Amino acid sequence: MNLKVADTRYPVQDLIRRRWSARSFSSEPITPEKLNQLFEAASWAFSSMNDQPWRYHYAFRGEKAFDEMLDCLLPSNSIWAQHAAVLILSSATTRFANGHENRYAAHDVGAANTNLLLEATAENIYGHVLGGYDHEKTATLFPLKEGEIHLAFIALGYKGNPEELTEPFKTRELSKRSRKELKDFAFHHNK
Repeated sequence: MNLKVADTRYPVQDLIRRRWSARSFSSEPITPEKLNQLFEAASWAFSSMNDQPWRYHYAFRGEKAFDEMLDCLLPSNSIWAQHAAVLILSSATTRFANGHENRYAAHDVGAANTNLLLEATAENIYGHVLGGYDHEKTATLFPLKEGEIHLAFIALGYKGNPEELTEPFKTRELSKRSRKELKDFAFHHNK
């Protein structure tokens, strides 16, 4: 089994080093209890005014809604995401409970998604966030409430065999992970 642990320059928590966006999933199901554990972790993310703007719609492989979610993905994603145990559609409410605009909603949902994915990693479940989907089809199949926006899908599953993937996904699954140098995104301002 290929586990792509990040080779970091500085000491980083093992959970963060082990989290990566896998594309190969086994046939092992994720139980509803385990999925609720991941949602519980998501619920404890920080959010502006503690508004908790995240909304999750999900389906297990074999359910009609799973196939509908899969149909919303671009073909380059659905070809491998079809093997995930669970598909999740993450959305955000863009207004605070007090009615004012929440400009930070997408940021806060990203934080909740990170908590979900780190908890998944702790349970040896791998997740892949997908932005490649048909937004109109998704809004038709999974209607939005007023003030809600769809953000991304998440494919979740236990690790599968990368050798079963077709190209170019097999190569991507087996290639070494990399990140930008710190100097390219962290800038010290000392006035």
